[in-house]
Amino acid sequence: MEGGTRFVRRQLDAAVGVVGLAFLVLCAIPAQSGTVSSFERSVFEAINGLPNSLLLFAQSAQFVGILAVGPIVAVVALVLKRYRLAIAAVLVTVGKLAAERLVWQLIQRQRPGVTEPDAIVRGDTPENGLSFVSGHVVLVTGLAWIVAPYLKGRWRLIPWIVVACVGFARVYLGAHNPLDVLGGVGLGLAIGAAANLIVGTPQRQPFSTGAPTSEPYSVHEPS
Repeated sequence: MEGGTRFVRRQLDAAVGVVGLAFLVLCAIPAQSGTVSSFERSVFEAINGLPNSLLLFAQSAQFVGILAVGPIVAVVALVLKRYRLAIAAVLVTVGKLAAERLVWQLIQRQRPGVTEPDAIVRGDTPENGLSFVSGHVVLVTGLAWIVAPYLKGRWRLIPWIVVACVGFARVYLGAHNPLDVLGGVGLGLAIGAAANLIVGTPQRQPFSTGAPTSEPYSVHEPS
């Protein structure tokens, strides 16, 4: 236990890990050719072509996905005495660095500045370099998955709103094509799920009617 909280390893994380990897593969198959399909291009142009008035928002949103955010989450978790969450944040950060480099060895598609004929590359966004997957999205998705179990009610939606904003920003700024972002979501889910399986997640208490209830999980962390 940690601060009176019982931790468990969820079957949900195992399932999400598999689904995340499968989703990554589905995105990687068309991206492997190094080209962009007409449908993906139309989605890119719809987002990338939005007004420049969104530039400040997009530039601000993308900073949530920089590598330093992982250690920041770990430090905040330590301050709040959420030691397992701190370990999970470190695992997600390290996992992101290792996994994205493995993907880059297999899928070598260039950024929109090369693959999109009319790409609008805003700010200091690089115009070339490997694009699949989006490292920003991988990190923020992995962190969202490990943080969400510690939140209650509607607060659990906040991490996923952040993921959506970062993904939007990366396409809008001309840093990534849509499949780069979607593949990043899949990989991030797999990494976050793996981190949860390693350290466990806080057990949610079932609704109590006053009658004894059976334990909803079969695997518990030792006290």
